[in-house]
Amino acid sequence: MKTTLLMFLMTFTMMAQAARPLAYPLAPDPGLTPGSLCTEPDRYRHPEQIPYCERNVNSFLKEAIFIAYKRDLGYRLTGDRSMYKIDHFIPLCAGGSNNQDNLWPQHVKLSIITDQIESVGCEKLSKEKITQKELIELVIKAKLDLSLASKILKTLKKIQ
Repeated sequence: MKTTLLMFLMTFTMMAQAARPLAYPLAPDPGLTPGSLCTEPDRYRHPEQIPYCERNVNSFLKEAIFIAYKRDLGYRLTGDRSMYKIDHFIPLCAGGSNNQDNLWPQHVKLSIITDQIESVGCEKLSKEKITQKELIELVIKAKLDLSLASKILKTLKKIQ
């Protein structure tokens, strides 16, 4: 059922993108959002002692991200702002930062897919079933290519 839902959402998203080119990004742009790690941690988490930055993205930074994706990449990012979230490309739970180079405007349709990967992955990280490096690689692959998301989620769920 979840796989069918994921496939439907990915297909719907791709069709929406084709019908309304440049409405919103399907993935973070590597030029604007290459990703970055937390360098000034509030604490360390997981057995691996990964630097953790508390969520701290103010409204000015959020607006700057929207402006950059509109101005530099031509995305319209139209509609109700609640249809988007400012996503951490490298998740906070995996040691990601709150810096602009780790943030992008993710449509909620996409977050439904990628948030599951982050949640399961960070749970595995906390239980030492996966390393920070491995999780970051999987999350980046999934966010840059949604067609891999379902397979990555299955892989993470199988890790014992």
